[in-house]
Amino acid sequence: MLSYALRSGFVTLVLAGCMAEDWPEPPAVSFDEFSREHQEWREDRRERLVRPFSGVVLWMGLWELAQGTTPFGSDPQLSIVLPEEDAPPLAGTIHRSGQEIRLEPGIDSPLTIREGERIVETMVLQSDRTGNTTNLALGSLGLRIHGEPGTDRLWLRVWDEDSSKRETFELPESYPVDTEWRVTAKFRPYAEPRALPVQDVTSGMIEYQTPGELVFEADGREHSLIAVLQSERSTSYFVMMWDSTATIDTYQSGRYLSVPLADEDGWTTIDFNRTYNPPCVFSAYSVCALPPPENRLRLAVTAGEKRPVEPAY
Repeated sequence: MLSYALRSGFVTLVLAGCMAEDWPEPPAVSFDEFSREHQEWREDRRERLVRPFSGVVLWMGLWELAQGTTPFGSDPQLSIVLPEEDAPPLAGTIHRSGQEIRLEPGIDSPLTIREGERIVETMVLQSDRTGNTTNLALGSLGLRIHGEPGTDRLWLRVWDEDSSKRETFELPESYPVDTEWRVTAKFRPYAEPRALPVQDVTSGMIEYQTPGELVFEADGREHSLIAVLQSERSTSYFVMMWDSTATIDTYQSGRYLSVPLADEDGWTTIDFNRTYNPPCVFSAYSVCALPPPENRLRLAVTAGEKRPVEPAY
């Protein structure tokens, strides 16, 4: 009993010490400046969602590539069928061996490298996971090999450069900007980085690496979010989170957030006003990671993007 009491008391003292930590305020900023910067962020976000090559709302196809050969073109009997106004019956054949992807063009195929060079012989394609992506063109279509970080799976991603959505797309409504949702967080690293397996919307699994957690105070309580570094070059943490607004007016499966890396003392600032929808809100042709159970907040984060009033697809 004495041992248990001492251990319980130790835990209580540790927790009390954590809660008693002197939490600094976020760097001061005027409301006008804060609102202006937030609006600029919103405008930049819309531009990125309709941008050629990478704009989510332009995506029109996503096919997972098995080992072996996968032909594609407008022939309805093929594994991957593309619009006949853009593609010949057989535009080409994709050969996958392990993580290597080779493209064999069809006879007289109009396939080109994005810069305009006609593809006349078999070539290796670099996925968008490599940092040296091979972008292809076929009529008004763009094509590339997509490799989601944290998985060995590969897909053929296709988008429409001439999509009218580039002009008509509008961001979903956001909550009114609120400086109260700009909070200080303490980064608490693990002794060693950990694997973080999460489910994606295709019922597959993605494995991230997490260096630690972001701890913050809101609504009179302490909360934590597991943070992810998507690459060694990352300048921010990637956070997948769910909160109780998902039952009312934010995306039901959760939202994403980018948080600046902590300073040398372990502090950073979380701006929940910049919580944003994952790609699967805007396109059925996406591979969205779902928040891990540990990142389901017992909190209503009334900040950031809401879900669209009308389905985006």
